Amino acid sequence: MGLRFEELDWRETPIGEISLRRRRDPVLDVDVFEVKLGDEYLMSSLFTVAEVELARLGLGVVSGSELDVVVGGLGLGYTARAALEDQRVRSLLVVEGLGEVIDWHERGLLPLAAELTGDARNRFLHGDFFALAESEPGFDRGRTFHAILLDIDHSPQNVLDSGHTGFYTPDGLRRMAAHLHPGGVFALWSDDPPEETFTRTLAEVFDDVAAHVVSFDNHYTGGKSANTVYVGVAR
Repeated sequence: MGLRFEELDWRETPIGEISLRRRRDPVLDVDVFEVKLGDEYLMSSLFTVAEVELARLGLGVVSGSELDVVVGGLGLGYTARAALEDQRVRSLLVVEGLGEVIDWHERGLLPLAAELTGDARNRFLHGDFFALAESEPGFDRGRTFHAILLDIDHSPQNVLDSGHTGFYTPDGLRRMAAHLHPGGVFALWSDDPPEETFTRTLAEVFDDVAAHVVSFDNHYTGGKSANTVYVGVAR
């Protein structure tokens, strides 16, 4: 029998102490991988349905083939893997602000690491997604993309860093949308229920805006939990 609990890595970062843990859930009989920032849980491999749906719902609106995609936030890799499962994806650029998270994948500490590092279409970029979105060169020296899939903050109203708030305004979203092809898609994960004010903000910049509620089983409560995936099409 393996260890019931193991801290795989711990680092001091500019935004606080970040740790990667693996524990055995005796009820579900699975290994659970968790990332914590200080005492706050950032992500868990038990709850990945909405991360997967972020890619599926976003890419599901994109037409054509030979797609170039940006994922903002690597995390445990579930959004990136779901994007790569779409065979139309020609290239995937995963922007991650914490080099430690990229290192976990490159060292093979996470379950999806081999799939992501072994796919030639995928590239990790250690950088500030929000700063790159604001910049004129964008994410890759002026290249435009067919989809940008973002999962970094808890929600547009509950951000990890106060410097991110300007991104969720019409001006911030327009600067990001400049890095999309016409008809390209922006999709955003949120831990909160759909928020009407933010939906209206998205509609100032994008067409065909939708807020999808993604529900999933919560093994801790014995009931259902839900996240939101916002999707909009670039003009």
